[in-house]
Amino acid sequence: MPSKKRQRFSAFDDFPADDSITSVAESKPLPGQVLTESPSKIERIERLKPSQMIPDRFQPRRLLPASIRESFYSGQMTCYQTAEAWLKLSRKNEGHHTETDRLLAMGDSFDQHGQIKPITGSWQPAPDGNYLFMIETGERRFWASCLRYVVNKAKEEPLLRIEVVQNPTRQRQVLENRHAEPPSAVSQACEVASLILAEMNIAPDADIQDEYDYFRKARAQRMPAGLWEKIMPIMQLTRPRMVQLLNILHLPSSLLDMANRYHLPERVLREVLSLPDGQWEKMIKLSINDNLTSDDVAQYIEKPAVTSTDKPKSPKSVKQPGKLGTGGIRRFYNAVYQLDEVSRDQALDEIADEIFVSGQAKELLELMNELSKLIKVRLKSK
Repeated sequence: MPSKKRQRFSAFDDFPADDSITSVAESKPLPGQVLTESPSKIERIERLKPSQMIPDRFQPRRLLPASIRESFYSGQMTCYQTAEAWLKLSRKNEGHHTETDRLLAMGDSFDQHGQIKPITGSWQPAPDGNYLFMIETGERRFWASCLRYVVNKAKEEPLLRIEVVQNPTRQRQVLENRHAEPPSAVSQACEVASLILAEMNIAPDADIQDEYDYFRKARAQRMPAGLWEKIMPIMQLTRPRMVQLLNILHLPSSLLDMANRYHLPERVLREVLSLPDGQWEKMIKLSINDNLTSDDVAQYIEKPAVTSTDKPKSPKSVKQPGKLGTGGIRRFYNAVYQLDEVSRDQALDEIADEIFVSGQAKELLELMNELSKLIKVRLKSK
């Protein structure tokens, strides 16, 4: 007698509805249900609705747009209301549109291939006495299901595979992020910061309004011996490269969100930071709109608007080497001088490393010594 063929269920279910698996609705907390003991002591969970989950607000890779983050995390909007608001934003903003399209494509792939990897996390008590499943890894899968639910106008919530982890870690979050897809420079900066803070046992304060302020704490820490060596295998980056990334966090949060949304490269952001802070927003917007490279930003010269009454102007003469060199030194000064003492030491250390690796260290040192002598002569003559 031929064996009975197993029915293929929805990717959002991903499990057969037989007696061998206990439904989450039967043994796990539902919204509004108060438990007398921690769910970690109850039977293992296999499936869960998105409305019973909450992403980690201090996850280094930010997905939700800043304009709706507060409403979601404060409980003013459900995950599905937030997904609907996100879709509305995506119709007006290319950066949001690109992100929601990727997430919707992931949600659609669930039907074809199933939910290959579970969402991991742990049960955490909510302020109202309930428990919510705090997502450690898998936030993209969470939002993919929420967006798909809204687009399809589904009547029943999806069920997602979850796995309870007794001891969630930042290290696991970062590794998951880096394997999922290439993170933006801003996300990498937050990843480095989160690993440093985790190693130093500095946990985020729930009262922090701006999550970037938590990551910025890493820039003010004096790193204990061996810390960089612990982080390097996870990030797969050198210490100088990680210091470069941390310096990105000097940008205001609104500009970090913008740079993150459009995946601006770290080199571009580094050049922007070398400019006076009053020009940062303008240069970031220009970098996005005109797809500027780091060299473009470094050589950018603001040109006045040309009107019909203006007379044609002769081409600008090529800058003399002295002026070009002065511009480079000023950018170096602006980038380093404004840093705090610890960050400045790290930046100078990083610059020395890069100059040494370039093979021009000896020649550059001779030029700097000569320049130093000439500046001292002028200072003495004042």
